[in-house]
Amino acid sequence: MLLGILAAAFFNGLFMALKVLALTDERETARSLAEIQLEYVEDAAYALSYSPATIPDEYAGYSAAINAVDIPSGDGISSRDNIQHIKVTIQHDGAEVLTLEGYKYQ
Repeated sequence: MLLGILAAAFFNGLFMALKVLALTDERETARSLAEIQLEYVEDAAYALSYSPATIPDEYAGYSAAINAVDIPSGDGISSRDNIQHIKVTIQHDGAEVLTLEGYKYQ
């Protein structure tokens, strides 16, 4: 009976460790994909909106959305500065995993 209790505790700990490992891998993959999307926007011509870069087939189930908002002039920012707040959201199987934000200057 004691051996059964120990085995159950061991397998429960192993299951939890595998679950944490899977979540960590998902977040790191999402971070990498979000950084790629931000770099893609930085390299693109200044626009009002941006389509996400293609996500490689090896990351099936992941998707990206890019939201760009112009920052109005004021608070020391002139209207000719053309600054945008960029927000990249990565989803995996329809659930939001990570949001990364940055700025784009023209």
